[in-house]
Amino acid sequence: MAETTLSTEQDPRWQAVLQKDACFDGAFVYSVASTGVYCRPSCAARRPLPINVRFHADGEAARKAGFRPCKRCHPDDQTSPAQRQAELIGQVCRMIEQAEELPSLEQMAEAVGLSAWHFHRLFKSITGLTPKAYATAHRAEKVRANLSDSSSVTDAFYAAGFNSSSRFYEQSDHLLGMTPGSYRRGGDGATIHYAIGQCNLGTVLVARSERGLCAILIGDQPEALTQDLTRRFPKARLELAEADFQTAVVDVVACIEQPGRSLDLPLDIQGTAFQQRVWQALRDIPVGSTTTYRQLAEQLGAPKSVRAVAGACAANALAVVVPCHRVIRGDGSLAGYRWGLERKRELLKREKSG
Repeated sequence: MAETTLSTEQDPRWQAVLQKDACFDGAFVYSVASTGVYCRPSCAARRPLPINVRFHADGEAARKAGFRPCKRCHPDDQTSPAQRQAELIGQVCRMIEQAEELPSLEQMAEAVGLSAWHFHRLFKSITGLTPKAYATAHRAEKVRANLSDSSSVTDAFYAAGFNSSSRFYEQSDHLLGMTPGSYRRGGDGATIHYAIGQCNLGTVLVARSERGLCAILIGDQPEALTQDLTRRFPKARLELAEADFQTAVVDVVACIEQPGRSLDLPLDIQGTAFQQRVWQALRDIPVGSTTTYRQLAEQLGAPKSVRAVAGACAANALAVVVPCHRVIRGDGSLAGYRWGLERKRELLKREKSG
């Protein structure tokens, strides 16, 4: 028995089981003599005793040895647990988007066969938002679209699913970052303060709305960055910030130049529900790591939305703080970066070495 235990513990596959490493799913399965089942490496079941564990090349080999598949991790399913979970959450996202009123937490959980507690936890871990916050972001997207297309603010908020003006105006600042009328006029009446500084990647423009930092742009010429800011907020009043804003600029520059340094400043991130999901997923990528556009789409439960993910990365207005530079092509090469491929290459190099 001691020899069997030692053999298992010395097998490199045992570490994958101990760490529940999903990277090894599909590479092998392991059986547990005390339960009579076999599992994928990432199975969430309680850790087995090494004396009871045997490794098999695949499910067929485990079944021939007399074991049955685990009902918890479904080792014969070609789809990984993470992919299945992402698909379930993607299903609920579509449910939220199509509903006139936000379904209750219990209704959403029941739709995918999970407890309310487990569903809420899983939804936030995959999307970066609670179900309620996701619904709010989606409703904000509808409000913005309707304000552009409708003849009146009233038409816009009814079309977006609000059944009373009071409910809409209570949330309008959170949804739009400004009054509905101001948004409808392209930001007319809103004030955005900005300042320009220098970092080791070039010139950086930092802009702040009443809600927080709304743009961090990097380039070569201050004039080009100012023009970019004007295009983003065509009717807002742009003003050079007072001296006290320079502290924020210094913090942003430090964040750019020192990989891993957090930026403890409020952000005003405005985008569609899908863009916000992508941007949150980007902020969850650890320093020094990268992901691909396809992997990001699969993580969000939308495997066919690779181009939409790339579009959300391109629309990101908060350079480095929302690290779209950490997304690369499937073959490992660098894809387009709105602030230049050389800057992207330098950022990744700095993060990996730092």
